[in-house]
Amino acid sequence: MFDRLFGRLFGRSQDAQAAADLYARIVAQARRPEFYGVLGVPDTLDGRFDMVALHLFLVMHRLKGQGAAADARSRRLFEVVTNDFERTLREMGVGDQGIARRVTAMVGGARGRLTAYDAAIAQDDPALEVALDNNVYGTVPEPDPRAITALAGYVRRSVAELAAQPLDSLLSGAFHWAEPPAQKD
Repeated sequence: MFDRLFGRLFGRSQDAQAAADLYARIVAQARRPEFYGVLGVPDTLDGRFDMVALHLFLVMHRLKGQGAAADARSRRLFEVVTNDFERTLREMGVGDQGIARRVTAMVGGARGRLTAYDAAIAQDDPALEVALDNNVYGTVPEPDPRAITALAGYVRRSVAELAAQPLDSLLSGAFHWAEPPAQKD
């Protein structure tokens, strides 16, 4: 009872907290050094954004079509992500005049990546590699094809790993990720 009361008073419901915790897990996985060191993902704002978007996709893909609770968590998670985009831009010194436009662009970019990865993962051809090359390695002049292949393998393993875990594990935040590659295949 007190959790609900204080959650309402301070603007943070249990669902919002669970979504924020899930987002923290996404960010922590996206920041694993293997992605940047081993796989050559650019350690830049763009590269980090793309890795967060990729891991956001993995979670949202698992939640997709899993019922009302999963849909609600997915929506809440995207709200948390959007709020984090705004907070990050403010910390970077973007003024009020430019925030809305930039957040809209970032949300659009994230949605585009989610859509591209969702379409690509449904196919058994190199569509995922193409999507990763265009997005994650889009700012790299000549990305290593072995790194793209290794990252695509990680994504496919992650989809399978998350699908094998009970939905309640994901909703409660008690799930585990596939391990990132320790080397390029």
